[in-house]
Amino acid sequence: MAQRIRHIVWDWNGTLFDDQPLVTSATNASLAAVGFPSLGGDSYQDLYRRPLQEFYLAMVGREFSAQEWELVEVAFGSTYSAGMHTCGLTADALAALDTWAPRSQSLLSMYEHDKLVPLVDAHGIGTRLARVDGRPPARDYGPKTKYLAAHLTHLQAAEPDLVAAEIALVGDCVDDALAALEVGATAVLYTGGSSSRKNLEAAGLGLPVVDSLTEAVALLRGGRASS
Repeated sequence: MAQRIRHIVWDWNGTLFDDQPLVTSATNASLAAVGFPSLGGDSYQDLYRRPLQEFYLAMVGREFSAQEWELVEVAFGSTYSAGMHTCGLTADALAALDTWAPRSQSLLSMYEHDKLVPLVDAHGIGTRLARVDGRPPARDYGPKTKYLAAHLTHLQAAEPDLVAAEIALVGDCVDDALAALEVGATAVLYTGGSSSRKNLEAAGLGLPVVDSLTEAVALLRGGRASS
């Protein structure tokens, strides 16, 4: 890595927030709502991708109608909302955040912004983060790139000398890595969320894949963000 990393952008679901078992259950509820069998956790992590239409296509082998998508959304949302209180931060999330400090860090999630902010605050990490951004209320199952670009614009407005090459995104899926690379940043990919090591490494992006968040921070503190 030619340039030192000055700022980490953390992903939320499946990265700082340990909700993958619940997400798998909610996904299975959504599959049941349209007549498909459940998927095991390992299969989920091997198949996961964005946009979500491609993920569901990989799981069931055909595209859904608009009516089926409505059923999928309702079943997933109700199951996730009912179980969210059972989830907490990833075991080493606080250690990772505190180890990176006092360097700057922020959070970017595809979870709805108005729901994300109070959840982050409830888990006591809002004050550790320079900025917290979730997605707007409008449904959007597409790539994360445009949201990361907007997030970086806000970061650079507050810290004008911060350049994209000095920023690393720590996330749990290939889409996180692609978003980072498309805006000129880098990424470290975490195996404890939506995607297995096999899934992440199969993308062939040449980025490090780690099994803990503290390992990600250690790599970035050491100036290494390439495998």
